[in-house]
Amino acid sequence: MTERRFLEDLAVGEFNATPEIAVSEADIIEFARRYDPQDMHTGAQGGSPAAFTGLIASGWHTAALVMRLLVDSHLLGSTPLLGLGVDDLRWPKPVRPGDIIKAETEVLSIVISRSKPDYGVVRLRVTAYNQHREVVYVMTPSLWVPRRNP
Repeated sequence: MTERRFLEDLAVGEFNATPEIAVSEADIIEFARRYDPQDMHTGAQGGSPAAFTGLIASGWHTAALVMRLLVDSHLLGSTPLLGLGVDDLRWPKPVRPGDIIKAETEVLSIVISRSKPDYGVVRLRVTAYNQHREVVYVMTPSLWVPRRNP
């Protein structure tokens, strides 16, 4: 198991990259049928709106994939990723069957909690790219991270 990382181990400006994940047509359709059953995601008759051609992944599927990548990257070692919220969430380009997704994180800020000084809030920018380095997802989450020495 990887070592725990604490608030003191992080630095503003720190970059991390995740592993990659391939997105299949079957994965897109399965997720859509269960959670976002719109024609553009299920491949049903009628298909995508004019803005999109062909099957595209639900934005929530993309969000779930990126979450998996973040967990697999062990950004905080064995310390869990405890989210407090997301200030901004964008899907600039759709994810399609055959895409290979990778994400990068940047630490934007680190603030010690006033009400619970044994924790702090780390604000990140998470950007996910496809295999052509086109941005497919961007979010700015805040994480609740324990301190080693409060």
